[in-house]
Formats: sequence, C-alpha cells, structure tokens
Amino acid sequence: MNRQQPIVDAQNIEKSFGDLKVLFGVDLQVAPQELVFIIGPSGSGKSTLLRCCNLLEQPTAGTIHIMGEEITAKGVDINQVRQRIGMVFQSFNLYPHMSALGNVALALRKVKKIPRTEAEALAHEALRRVGLSHKASSFPNELSGGQQQRVAIARAIAMEPEVILFDEPTSALDPELVGSVLEVMRELRASGMTMVVVSHEMRFAAEAADRVLFMDQGLIVEQGTPEQVFNNTQHDRTRSFLSRVSGN
Repeated sequence: MNRQQPIVDAQNIEKSFGDLKVLFGVDLQVAPQELVFIIGPSGSGKSTLLRCCNLLEQPTAGTIHIMGEEITAKGVDINQVRQRIGMVFQSFNLYPHMSALGNVALALRKVKKIPRTEAEALAHEALRRVGLSHKASSFPNELSGGQQQRVAIARAIAMEPEVILFDEPTSALDPELVGSVLEVMRELRASGMTMVVVSHEMRFAAEAADRVLFMDQGLIVEQGTPEQVFNNTQHDRTRSFLSRVSGN
C-alpha cells in the first residue's frame, strides 16, 4: 500500500433512517497509524458515521474505501471486510458462557478458520497485551466492567485489523475503571495501530489524538490537531460544546 493512501477513505457519506437524515455528506480520511478522535453532542451523527465505516449501517449515499478497496460496492463480502476493521462497542458484547480466552479465540476459529490450539495461543497473546493474562479462564461475570472492555479490545486486536473503531468505549464504565481502558488504548496508539475513536474523554483526546473532529447536526464542523480544536477554536458551535463539557 502506498504510504500516503488512507486506511479509511469515506467520501460524501449520507445516512437516513426513514425520513430522519443523520449524516449530510461527510468526508473522513484516516492515514496509516493515525489516531482520529470524533467529538460532538449526542445525536450529532458520530456513532452512525463510525458504524457506516464497517457497514454495520449501510450509507444512503457516498463511498467508503478501506486500504483502497471500495467496501460500499455491490457484491462485497461484508464478513471479509470486517476482518480488516476491528470494532469496540460501548457495551462489551462478550458471550457470558465463554471464558475471556474463549471470547477472544472465537472469531479466530470461526471467521479465520485457525485451529483451536493456534487460535488460543493468539488469544493468550492478545490478552497479555491488554494486561489480562491472569484472567484468561475467567468468565465475564467474574470481571469488572473495565476488564470486560479490555477483553473486547483483545478480541479486536487478535484479528490483526488494519484499523480499530472505538464507539464510546468508556461510557458504560464506572469512573475508576476508565483509566485502565484508556491505558490500553494509549499502548495501542504507541504500537502504531490506526484508530478512530468516538468518545467524550476530552483529556485523552488532547493527550493522544493526532487529529480531532467536531461533529454537529450530521456534519464535520471543525477539525485539526488537539491544540487547534481545543485551544484555538474557530467555530461558535465547537466553542459552545467544549464549554458545556468542561463545565465552564
């Protein structure tokens, strides 16, 4: 792949749910090893845009390319596409009857058709990366919310995706558990993982993001470095949102 070619290249994305239009021609490009953070008020279209990027939602209009391949083209194998795009949700979506190891190994076995022994070795390594080697045999109800989310991240990275999409990964967690998840995300960032994050964790965005996008009413209103967006805001809508979330 050309080093300059985006991992994600979404052009003119529109999305409607019946008569309700949620996205109004959004463009999103994400470069290799870039961490893009999407902020904005509830209902602004952030999560819908993210879900369009792996076709959990089919765009009403526009095109999406992943590493140069158009995934919105007719006849595309969606399951094949999703192997290249990891997704971490607000809810952890773990199977309650399976151990942490089993949850991480499942897609390796069922989707990638990797033999059980090899899949479990890869799953152990993914759990090690998120600091949960010692919880491999634990079931979800034996884990804290933060640990469950880290298992979900391990499940995503075990598939060796080109990009991981994070949809409000800490919003369901008690405040004292958020830090462990953000630390894993920092380490992924340092390892060169390409990431798109929808979140209200503004401090993390300021510290870790390469680029911050502010969305409102289905449009990207402003984008730039964290310094530009947080400290040199150009738009009143961005300024108003940031003042509300910071409590000023």
